[in-house]
Amino acid sequence: MSIKKYHLGLTQWGYKDWKGEFLSSSAKPSEFLRQYATVFNSVEGNTTFYRVPDPETVKKWGDQVPDGFKFCFKFPQGITHYRRLNGVEDDVLSFLELFDPIRKKLGPFHIQLSSQFSYNEMEKLERVVEILPVHLHYAIEVRHPDFYDKGRKEKRFTDLLKSYGIDRVVFDTRRLHALKNNEPSVREAQEKKPQTPVRFNSTGSKPFIRYVGANDVLNNETYLKEWAIIVADWIREGKHPYFFVHAPDTLHAPSLARFFHKELAALIDLKPMPVWPCDREDEQLGLF
Repeated sequence: MSIKKYHLGLTQWGYKDWKGEFLSSSAKPSEFLRQYATVFNSVEGNTTFYRVPDPETVKKWGDQVPDGFKFCFKFPQGITHYRRLNGVEDDVLSFLELFDPIRKKLGPFHIQLSSQFSYNEMEKLERVVEILPVHLHYAIEVRHPDFYDKGRKEKRFTDLLKSYGIDRVVFDTRRLHALKNNEPSVREAQEKKPQTPVRFNSTGSKPFIRYVGANDVLNNETYLKEWAIIVADWIREGKHPYFFVHAPDTLHAPSLARFFHKELAALIDLKPMPVWPCDREDEQLGLF
């Protein structure tokens, strides 16, 4: 695991079109996570938003990644969206307990709230935050305009996070929504991804960034260089950022992440990103 000073990852580990482009061309689905984890040291665990895994699956995931790798599992939508944090304390604790066998391979749990979840529901959020086990880490994503008012409402939310050492998720879709092209993947992403203001301050020790850009490196360059400067400053301050790269077409996400790491490595002392599985495969074939 050559990436040490921060955690870098994508939205998933099992995208089949990565075969031959990022993963080895011969990779089987059962090998996707293991190969992914030879390059990246974190991943957004979006799968748990839709379905809570069984204990055997959780253990299997943990066994396939090296020490230092961190899963950032998302709270189930039943807790955050359907029930909107109403009377969910027991469910939250049961969900977190499920991952106890792989505790050392857990990054911040991602608590994404509905865009309809407003300041009027803050007391529910406060009750949930109060019962969160302190030995784990969390990052909360809000999308309602109330939490971006630069006034009393946002301050109450920010103060809550700071008092518990919880990080505010930054969901940066500026580049995505500035694009003017007819790529189907871009249009679809623009329809699905919200436009929330970007906050560059951190509330905890593990800043949590979700960046959504264009499909090609050139159209992301300005934004990723900006984030490299900010992430480098956080690392110098002793913080440990998590940076997740999205692309409208997931095929291109590894290339964008590699560019970001290269820019960050120009600012602080970092080893180069590991060779991709598909490239290692080519090197092995060249030996024969």
